[in-house]
Amino acid sequence: MNTIFRKTVLGIAGLAFTGGVFAGPIAAHADPGPVTGNLVAAVQADKPDSAKLIPHGVQGAQSKIDLNGEQVSNAKAIIAATKKAGLPERAAVVSIATSLQESKLENLGHLGDLNDHDSLGLFQQRPSSGWGSPEQITDPEYSTLAFLKGLKQVDGWQDMPLTDAAQTVQVSAYPDAYAQWEQQAADLVSQYWNS
Repeated sequence: MNTIFRKTVLGIAGLAFTGGVFAGPIAAHADPGPVTGNLVAAVQADKPDSAKLIPHGVQGAQSKIDLNGEQVSNAKAIIAATKKAGLPERAAVVSIATSLQESKLENLGHLGDLNDHDSLGLFQQRPSSGWGSPEQITDPEYSTLAFLKGLKQVDGWQDMPLTDAAQTVQVSAYPDAYAQWEQQAADLVSQYWNS
């Protein structure tokens, strides 16, 4: 084998190895079958662009909780409703972060004395404030679409820090609390947007 040909082959192999190492654990451990030149690009194209998910970077310390099956299903329902509303991934991040703050992604019914007024569902929306009936508010699709309807009415929500967009819709007593869930919300959207 001549030297130029061997260096070319080794150079291509080195690029292929480097691409696999930097593509992350999914590409490095997947059995892709026959290797093609577009493998890394195909793996990366499956996930939303992180610059779209967190355009301003996270604000402040981040919180994270372990999710059970019901909470993951609720996150997926929020993503599905966001797609149904024709909104981008960023709207799902804002919605999931809001739900993480309001209910930890649990579809809460009436909590008796622990209830904050008549707040219900994933977003702790109140029937008395016009969000819908208790049955509607405890339906994940309905409550998400109601939240997104409010979000769409916020001029420039796409360009706002998450906590400002969420607070404008929710009018919470703790307006800065939404920011702590931005990274986990973005991770969930990244993981489930295309599933």
